[in-house]
Amino acid sequence: MLIQRPSDILPSEITPRSLFVDRRRFMRDAGLLLAAGAIGGVLPSAEAAVGAASKLAPLASSPFSTSEEKTSYKSVTTYNNFYEFGTDKGDPAENAGRMATRPWTVRVDGLAGKPRTFDIDELLRLAPLEERIYRMRCVEGWSMVIPWVGFPLASLLKQVDPLGSAKYVEFVTHYDAKVMSRLPVLDWPYTEGLRLDEALHPLTLLSVGLYGELLPNQNGAPVRLVVPWKYGFKSAKSIVAIRLSDKQPATAWNKAAKHEYGFYSNVNPQVDHPRWSQATERRIGEFRKRPTLMFNGYAEQVASLYQGMDLRANF
Repeated sequence: MLIQRPSDILPSEITPRSLFVDRRRFMRDAGLLLAAGAIGGVLPSAEAAVGAASKLAPLASSPFSTSEEKTSYKSVTTYNNFYEFGTDKGDPAENAGRMATRPWTVRVDGLAGKPRTFDIDELLRLAPLEERIYRMRCVEGWSMVIPWVGFPLASLLKQVDPLGSAKYVEFVTHYDAKVMSRLPVLDWPYTEGLRLDEALHPLTLLSVGLYGELLPNQNGAPVRLVVPWKYGFKSAKSIVAIRLSDKQPATAWNKAAKHEYGFYSNVNPQVDHPRWSQATERRIGEFRKRPTLMFNGYAEQVASLYQGMDLRANF
């Protein structure tokens, strides 16, 4: 199995905040704001770039945000798991630029009264964009704090009128063998799933950006899922379809190794991975490990979803 614990990142590899702020101010003043990367490497006109960037501003603040120190932009965008572009942490940043993110559509269907296909520009206008500063915990034992930009998944699902028989939500991600890996690492395309009540929870986010900018390809452009109380692999990247179902969907890592990766995949320090402990984690940019929190520190908000469940059996 390819998931494994990471090697350390040296402090010298972390971008100082002062440099990031200067960089961001320069790009905003120039009117580019990473727009070239956001449309798959195709250089737009300055007018188009400004138009794309403006879709992320202004951002509403969120009461769900943590006040913890954010992980550097460099680490968030260069230390990634996105196996469609390679299995090393730096591979996605190097290779994901090959993926075009415009045009892009997301089909939402299944047990829905009003199934619909959304263009990415429709999604950017669907609901007020918020900055949500969330903890992210990888099943490998490392973690980050990321300022995502997006809106609650519930805002999208309500547009399609889920039927009373819908119990689960499946997420299907983009796969193009011409630009992505053909290695049988997983059963492509990558799929993930949530219970409907998990999907409708206010913490569950559809993200279209981070650090106030459009999502880089390696982070799941142009739209990805963020479920902060679950291990990172539950947050599907580059989504092309969302399906409402009455049956629990098969998920990529559960299909690959059912005894290692359960359907729920809630962050639970009391349930070890078969090959390593989950009791502690290393925050990227730090040397010492810290205790892992139940539900990644979001127990107050989400524990009620699992009342009466055996969280060891339903890992």
